[in-house]
Amino acid sequence: MAYINENYLRLPGSYLFAEIARRVAAFKEAHPEADISRLGIADVTQPPPQASIDAMHKAVDEMAHAETFRGYGPEQGYDFLIEKIIAHNYTSRGISIAKDEIFVSDGSKSDCGNIQEIFGINNTVAITDPVYPVYLDTNVMAGRTGELQESGMFAGVTYMPCTAENSFAPALPKEKVDMIYLCCPNNPTGTTLSREELKKWVDYARANESVILFDSAYAAYITEEDVPRSIYEIEGARDVAIEFRSFSKTAGFTGTRCGYTVIPKSVKGRAKDGSLHEFNKLWNRRHTTKFNGTAYIVQRGAEAIYSDEGQQQVKKLVDYYMENARIIREGLQAAGIEAYGGVNAPYIWLKTPHGMTSWDFFDKLLTEVNIVGTPGAGFGPSGEGYFRLTSFGDRENTLRAVERIKNKLRF
Repeated sequence: MAYINENYLRLPGSYLFAEIARRVAAFKEAHPEADISRLGIADVTQPPPQASIDAMHKAVDEMAHAETFRGYGPEQGYDFLIEKIIAHNYTSRGISIAKDEIFVSDGSKSDCGNIQEIFGINNTVAITDPVYPVYLDTNVMAGRTGELQESGMFAGVTYMPCTAENSFAPALPKEKVDMIYLCCPNNPTGTTLSREELKKWVDYARANESVILFDSAYAAYITEEDVPRSIYEIEGARDVAIEFRSFSKTAGFTGTRCGYTVIPKSVKGRAKDGSLHEFNKLWNRRHTTKFNGTAYIVQRGAEAIYSDEGQQQVKKLVDYYMENARIIREGLQAAGIEAYGGVNAPYIWLKTPHGMTSWDFFDKLLTEVNIVGTPGAGFGPSGEGYFRLTSFGDRENTLRAVERIKNKLRF
């Protein structure tokens, strides 16, 4: 009989959003008449920009003719998209990135999860707490985290608490760590790190030969000038940071699937014999071995985001969701609930009232006012006592949900 990867048995329960779906389905079955407002899983509700839709229609037509048909493309992505990414997201901000330092994929979730494959199993991992579950769970699956403790923490992981008490800014680890996961703007808290704070992390990584795994999927939502859109805006980051980007929330691509990872050739790690090796080369080998490339049609749609028309339409999408965020944040505050985020990110992170646990608050919202959110405990031990709402719903649904919280939720 074949043996299993027993690291999977260390994962606690089901994946967070699967458990949410199970509870919502059970409630819906018992109360089929309930009008449920979903402010939980961060899926968008508005379609991609019309410029992208038009570009994908054109690409479909190209695929219908032998003269313009495309088969397998370059696994790393087509130059037409990579060149636009560099020009608009990096060169425009004074950042130098080469074409072979960008890898187009089917979304940043895959890359954030798979990147750990090119790191040694004995590397120490540091994560912010609370945190997007993919960072931790994939390292558990790989066997890099040790056993789960009664505290809800894995023995081999360095947790960096982010709470209201420290303004959701993680402190530098007291010990040396090798892999540092940072998400800015942060999911789930919706908060950010300033340029000065990020410089401290880059300096730490350089001093300790660490690598920062920087998830900037929500960079398009940043409104404050002191918050970098890319970690490569920080001096020295090119030597110690890998950056993940996504079109999902920027341009409504959650169902279309496209993102990319940036790995400068100057980011290096050591082999056991002490020799240095480029992570770029390792990822290129992994990427070309396990991935056949993002669809040509999808990449044409992503390219169109960078047209003048596309940029205007993306801004309209982002503004729409950020107005939702304002409505939610101000509505919660009007109801006497502490709320954070929602300024540079489409997430609102609230303090559960009256000391309720986050899952108890989930059940209360669902049963009393038919609203689905995400319990903070699902993002890590420091998420207990907090709760995430997202602004990706449509405007009518958002207004309806906020009115229910303000007028019908009772404690």
